[in-house]
Amino acid sequence: MTGNTNRSTRRPVTNRAAKRQQGPDGLVIVDKPSGFTSHDVVAKLRGMARTRRVGHAGTLDPMATGVLVLGIERATKLLGHLALTEKEYVATIRLGQNTVTDDAEGEITSSADASGVTREAIDAAVAELSGDIMQVPSKVSAIKIDGKRSYARARSGEDFEIPARPVTVSSFVVHHVHEDTAQDGTEVLDLLVTVVCSSGTYVRALARDLGAALGTGGHLTALRRTRVGPYKLDGARTLEQLQEAVDDPAGGGLPVMPLADAAAAAFPRWNVDEKQARLLANGVRIDMPPLEGSGPVAVFGPDGRLLALVEDLKGRAKSVAVFG
Repeated sequence: MTGNTNRSTRRPVTNRAAKRQQGPDGLVIVDKPSGFTSHDVVAKLRGMARTRRVGHAGTLDPMATGVLVLGIERATKLLGHLALTEKEYVATIRLGQNTVTDDAEGEITSSADASGVTREAIDAAVAELSGDIMQVPSKVSAIKIDGKRSYARARSGEDFEIPARPVTVSSFVVHHVHEDTAQDGTEVLDLLVTVVCSSGTYVRALARDLGAALGTGGHLTALRRTRVGPYKLDGARTLEQLQEAVDDPAGGGLPVMPLADAAAAAFPRWNVDEKQARLLANGVRIDMPPLEGSGPVAVFGPDGRLLALVEDLKGRAKSVAVFG
């Protein structure tokens, strides 16, 4: 009789909720392998974290490798704001060939001898593609045109144009120029470059436009993202390393960057007292102190816990994401 009474008082739903709260909750910085889409990586992390609540900040093409920032559970609220931060890449641009996708995965559409292009001409063209520029994304990008993805329109053979968009290329540096001969016999130049740019900038479009400016055509043959905002490649783990950590019985499971640490690294910090924390939790727009920079500010309570991301609205704090 006593045993039956104990079973009847158990609350499975409450137990499941407690388990969810004890699961990983933060950011995972992944070194994405070539051949994986960003959604493929999300699917892998969902399995490792045993939750559907996983998202990513800033898509990487399947050909590209490097830093992909993923959020688990409450950290998904950070992702939309992290996606707007500056990014850094190491890339190889081939002069002498155009492709339908502006990268090495697409069919070659034209070839031209690039052996006569001088370093001075390359540097001059790179300078024109630096700073605040107007850029037309590749037609196989995920940009929506009248509600339909650009790549879907391209695959169906539609004839359409993508309007140019303002982007910022704060650094575009050519480190090395290598002469080579392509498989079709074209004399090409392979440029090793680094690019630091704003969100929404397409490095393969830079390769295309550089080739157009030099009269040879150009496309991207390799791309590795080395930084997204404050999150760098040296803090990233491969999918294999993450899986090993999950499978290690002596380990602590999936390694995540705690929510508070992730926010402190990416946003200006504002520490509030108990009264201010209580007012913010109740939706009151309290006065904000002057802080450096623009965009969201991470608000921390007296105990160091991340409370919210807020924006300055006429000197008062407007919550854009609430965490506690």
